[in-house]
Amino acid sequence: MTFKNLFDLNGKTALITGGSRGLGLQMAQALGEYGATVILTARKQNELDEAKAELEALGIKAHVYANDLAQTDTIDPLIEKIVAEVGPIDILINNAGATWGAPSTEHPLDAWAKVMNVNVNGLFVITQSVLKRCMVPRGAGRIINVASVAGLQGNDPKMVPTLAYNTSKGAVVNFTRALAAEFAARGITVNSICPGYFPTKMTKGTLAYGEQQILAHTPMGRLGTDRDLGGLALFLASDASAYITGQNIAVDGGVTAV
Repeated sequence: MTFKNLFDLNGKTALITGGSRGLGLQMAQALGEYGATVILTARKQNELDEAKAELEALGIKAHVYANDLAQTDTIDPLIEKIVAEVGPIDILINNAGATWGAPSTEHPLDAWAKVMNVNVNGLFVITQSVLKRCMVPRGAGRIINVASVAGLQGNDPKMVPTLAYNTSKGAVVNFTRALAAEFAARGITVNSICPGYFPTKMTKGTLAYGEQQILAHTPMGRLGTDRDLGGLALFLASDASAYITGQNIAVDGGVTAV
């Protein structure tokens, strides 16, 4: 096998949650350009349809399924339907997420539960379903969790506190390690990507509040772009990363290096 072929995803099927826009769509494009059939899930059908059209215009085979990960009882039936209609899932990218900003003494319990339900419970249930239905029976698979640098460190006290989000992403970091160790001998790798600040719908409020402060504390002096995450996702989804598992990789312009 040539090194170029290590990145070939022809014949592979990738499921990307929260894939209709932002970082999820960026990663879907990267995998699709290297031959993967991509399946996108998100809550809004119109955004999924727009994403599908965008990918297909690039020659990428795409399928879309509207679903809310917060409704955990709908997840296994969704995976059953996808497998029946598209085929087994080779690559799972757990990208969907929720956030909430509030001082910790005033953080609403229902908002805490919402963040945890999407970022931790939904991620667990969909991962469990894909493992049981696709990866364990076939003895192969790639799981990529989108955590965050917020799961690796605390908040800058000058920024809006996001305790629930940081806590949930810290859970994803150790979920990645624990799951990777459990399935390492069964042909399944589990790694996470920990993005820093990218201009997305989720970070819009934070950037409006403190973009200059964020840039001042980022060694590279810029935010992430729509070209900064896809390459790592492709690497972790491909045979090029076959001996890498249990890793949480920051893509943050150097924020966690200082």
